Amino acid sequence: MLYLSNRAKSMYLKRLNLINFKNYSELDIGLCQGINCFVGHNGVGKTNLFDSIYYLSFCKSYFNPSDSQNIRHEEDFFVIQGEFRKNSETEKIYCGLKRSNKKQFKRNDTEYERLADHIGFIPLVMVSPADSSLILEGSEERRKYINGVISQFNREYLDNLIKYNRTLFQRNKLLKDFARNRRFDVESLDIWDQQLAMLNAKIHETRSLFIDELSPIFQYYYNYISQGNELVDLAYQTQGSKGDWYEQIIAAREKDRILQYSTVGIHKDDLKLTLKGFPIKRQGSQGQQKTFLLALKLAQYDFLKKISEINPLILLDDVFDKLDSKRVTQIIKLLSEDHFGQTFITDTNEKHLSEILSQIPVEHRVFMVDNSGIERIENGNS
Repeated sequence: MLYLSNRAKSMYLKRLNLINFKNYSELDIGLCQGINCFVGHNGVGKTNLFDSIYYLSFCKSYFNPSDSQNIRHEEDFFVIQGEFRKNSETEKIYCGLKRSNKKQFKRNDTEYERLADHIGFIPLVMVSPADSSLILEGSEERRKYINGVISQFNREYLDNLIKYNRTLFQRNKLLKDFARNRRFDVESLDIWDQQLAMLNAKIHETRSLFIDELSPIFQYYYNYISQGNELVDLAYQTQGSKGDWYEQIIAAREKDRILQYSTVGIHKDDLKLTLKGFPIKRQGSQGQQKTFLLALKLAQYDFLKKISEINPLILLDDVFDKLDSKRVTQIIKLLSEDHFGQTFITDTNEKHLSEILSQIPVEHRVFMVDNSGIERIENGNS
């Protein structure tokens, strides 16, 4: 059984239109509510298509922070338009950019004053090979992940995080000033210490609640995909477990004065990712690591669904590589359940994907992607 109710408002992308976005000069494609599969060789634009859908949710690229670099080579602008059906109503989302101009983002022809006001309107979960950094890289990547998920629907958390980073910057600056001027003023430092302790407590509490909720759902999905053969865990590592934040900050003052930066705080938090009690970074095969990431993102899906009361879109970009056929079949069976909404999949193996879909009663469309464009090659309904 799933941990969350299947009751959620429906939302899906009915039509996608691109002009001069990355390798697409022009594209107009209709999509189904179920599973939409895009197959073809690597390098033909499958990931670029997914990135355009990500833009419609987050007002930015999943891969490239520079908007202008997503304009097709030698062109002056790009346009991404999506027609969504949300609770039987049509929502038209527009993103357009001209070189050297401000990005335009509109909902039903009305431009947003702040892009942040759109975030959360179209909940979406993206799974990409780039996500391997969550396992292979340092703790900063995992903190970014936690912050990104919670901030979508918790503005207070985001505000506290911004305040925390500013306070941490000012405290670190003061520590450097002390070293440069060869003096140490406890009273001026204490002003920042008190603020830092308060913000640490608030952010730590929100993160703890989030990970406590995420962890059992993550384990459920991992066990489902792996068919219960492997023991995994997701644990929150934080200095907050050591006691009062203010007392810890005071105890570290002398150490911080010598090092000239703050050694206590939620900026040191991490997620401990383990397989059979050992770090999955070292213990897990590529297939196990992919399963771990996918289970984590599916748990994220449930979290967003609960908060937004909408079935998020889910984009799985090249997730089946390095997975055995049993795990692939389990994933597609899972995504065909009513608990999930519209799903997008890219893969290089059209035959294998079609064989699995033919055995599962789910609405689906399969598209072939090559350098000449996109063509629908299969349509299934049940």
